[in-house]
Parts: sequence; structure tokens; C-alpha cells
Amino acid sequence: MAQKNKLAQDRTDWAEDRTILANERTFAGWMRTGMAATALAVGLNAVFAEAEPTWLPKAVASLFITLSLFIFWAAERSAARTLKRLQDNEAHAQPSGRMRLIAILLGLGAVCVGGVLWML
Repeated sequence: MAQKNKLAQDRTDWAEDRTILANERTFAGWMRTGMAATALAVGLNAVFAEAEPTWLPKAVASLFITLSLFIFWAAERSAARTLKRLQDNEAHAQPSGRMRLIAILLGLGAVCVGGVLWML
């Protein structure tokens, strides 16, 4: 009976590790989505740069920059909440502080891109 309990515990531990790794993949996917929103802002501003009034393409680009900031924030919050509920066993989870740092740096980059777009 002890062997069955050990195998059941191992399967539970592995499932928890898979969930941790899935959480990290999901976080990375949302980071890519946020970067895509920032790239879309740059592209829209480039395509419609000659539009009148000149502030309109910049405002639309700013909307996508704001969307990317929300995506970065929401992804970090969701990943941190999920990681808090789980315990890593064999897989070693990225620390939530590292995920927060990545989200903050990408957010700062998006804000800088937005600032540059308004200066053009």
C-alpha cells in the first residue's frame, strides 16, 4: 500500500510541475502578445504618419501601447497568483520577482516607444 501512495504522490508532484511549466509558457505567450501590440502601434503610426490631423495616428498608436501595458500587468499578476498556489518539485519555477522584472522592463520599453512616436 505504501508503494501505491508513493506512486500517487509522484504523479501529483509531476502534475504540479507540469502546471508550473504551463504557467511560465502562458506568461511568455502574453509577453509576446504585449510586444506584438507595441509593434502594431509602431506599424500603425508608420503607415498613417501622413494622416490629418497628425495627432490621430499617434493617439491610435497610444491606444495599443496602453493595451500592451495592460497585457504585461495582467500576465504578471496572473502568473504570480498561479505560482503562489503551487509548489515546485522537480521543475524549478522562475521566481515571481523575475517575472515581475520582465513585465516592468517590457512595460518601460513600451512607454519609451510611445514617447518616441509622439516626438516624431
